[in-house]
Amino acid sequence: MIEQFAKLGGKSLAVGVTAMLASLAMSAPAAADYPDRPIDLIVGFGTGGSADRMTRAMSNYLSEELEVPVRVTNRPGAGTQISANYILSQPDDGYTVYASTFAPYLTNTILNGGAEYEIDDFSYINLQWFDLDLIAANEDTGYEDLPSLLEAIRENPGEVRASVVQGSAGHMMVRLLLEEAGIPQDNLNLVTYNSGGEARSAVAGGQVDFTSISAQGSEGIREFLTPLAIVNDERIDQWDVPTVNEALEPLDLEVPVLQGSMRGFAVTAETERQYPERYEVLAEAIQNTLARKDVQEHLSSNDIGGVWVGPERSNELMKTNFEVFKKYADLL
Repeated sequence: MIEQFAKLGGKSLAVGVTAMLASLAMSAPAAADYPDRPIDLIVGFGTGGSADRMTRAMSNYLSEELEVPVRVTNRPGAGTQISANYILSQPDDGYTVYASTFAPYLTNTILNGGAEYEIDDFSYINLQWFDLDLIAANEDTGYEDLPSLLEAIRENPGEVRASVVQGSAGHMMVRLLLEEAGIPQDNLNLVTYNSGGEARSAVAGGQVDFTSISAQGSEGIREFLTPLAIVNDERIDQWDVPTVNEALEPLDLEVPVLQGSMRGFAVTAETERQYPERYEVLAEAIQNTLARKDVQEHLSSNDIGGVWVGPERSNELMKTNFEVFKKYADLL
């Protein structure tokens, strides 16, 4: 804008400045009144999954902070590409907020899904829930460790079934395990779902033999699982299992430890550019909500993450995630 004004001379410059000031004066009341109608939270997955549970757990509290109704709508499909395109098709006015598991799904729609948008087309207000991936078998399958599972896939082509969420870190991890073990990808009957809830139901109900999916969101089906490995560099208290590379030591194998799921809230980048004051209102509302003791207790009791890292760090994390997954995009 400064360069544009520099090209104007004398009278033209004065006219330009006057017009700009008038525009700012006209927009000020609109910013001050925001929000004055309901806000829509668009979830990138179906009901029952982690992103959906996070959004619904937050919606009533956000409504209290913003003092307007907050409505939740699910728009699943195509690894979150349907929801992302919907968000981008709506007015950039702060009344449509994207709630999703952004990493790695949004990343993979760009790298493998033919999406026409970029990571930078969205501004990530806050990533509040970070999750590691768990590799776990249905308890009735008899699989007790990761090497025995991989050998079963090798020796019985097409017989072992697995559930993953399409384009997830768990999806990529399964592909990496097969590749590093020298097992043909077609040996595994891999069933992909659009939500974590569906993928977990499949392994809990015995429709598939194992899953690779976010660990914290799997607490509700713990009784149906035999956990085999946690995708992390260190063991965690929540699941008493070896790290993925510890589990692979008997096979003399090692795989990259992929970053797990990152969930939170975002708007279009154009919303932040056009309405920075509204963007700040949304950010403050989310931050204030997460600062409430009753909210933290509610989230904790439902095994839902609730940290505040803020816009700057959230956007940095998404860019880093994109670069990491770009290295292995061919596997998906």
